[in-house]
Amino acid sequence: MSRIGKRPVTVASGIEVSLDGTTLVAKKGNLEKRLETHGRVDVNIDGNEVIFIRKGDDKQSAAYWGTYRALFNNIIIGLDKGFQKSLEINGVGYRAAVQGKVLNLQLGFSHDVNFDIPEGLDISVEKNIITIKGSDKQAVGQAAAEIRAFRPPEPYKGKGVKYTDEVIIRKAGKAAGK
Repeated sequence: MSRIGKRPVTVASGIEVSLDGTTLVAKKGNLEKRLETHGRVDVNIDGNEVIFIRKGDDKQSAAYWGTYRALFNNIIIGLDKGFQKSLEINGVGYRAAVQGKVLNLQLGFSHDVNFDIPEGLDISVEKNIITIKGSDKQAVGQAAAEIRAFRPPEPYKGKGVKYTDEVIIRKAGKAAGK
């Protein structure tokens, strides 16, 4: 049985939660996030807590129970504090700059790589650190993964784009002659 689904989601102050049919709506100011449960779980709003209730005893029902609870918890955290990922650029001549709604990356290719910043995300660059902030956990992680994919870190010199907390296991180069 899901241990995640059992725990209620505590709603932070300043966030309004309402149930519209099978859709959970969370609002903070003019920012609104929706979670469509498709009728797979029952939702009970009790003051500042949201409780998810299983509809059946089968394995699939338990999976949806925990999944919807986790997704809604991420919505509440995103509206309250937001999510952030940091990427580090390593390499001679590797640079990044934000120009309007485009992240311009110079990663050793013959051309610059331009990444269009998705709606709802803020990207800032300070020296060789790219910081991605937003209220949607999935969008922040997806943007970070796409930027990293332009030039993943290589194991010999460590050049490329990596997460700041990522550890690159280095390999020894070619051994010298006999």
